[in-house]
Amino acid sequence: MNIILIAMVIALLIPIYTAWHDEGIWQKMLALASISIKASIMILVISVLRDDWMLGVAGVISLSVGNASLMLLAHIMKRLREQQL
Repeated sequence: MNIILIAMVIALLIPIYTAWHDEGIWQKMLALASISIKASIMILVISVLRDDWMLGVAGVISLSVGNASLMLLAHIMKRLREQQL
């Protein structure tokens, strides 16, 4: 089971590296969305391994609400850019 968690942490580091090196705001937002999804999945896996349903509920809420706020921010930024042009 520890091997699975180590693999998940390594998979989490790939978008962090991408967000760190990329200059484009859209690529950074996509990388951050990927990080939030992977972190939520890790929370769900840990909650199943520990048989902790409260942690699982927190992971599900983070998975569903976290990306919605990121997409709202992307939409606001797109509207602001359209108004400036």
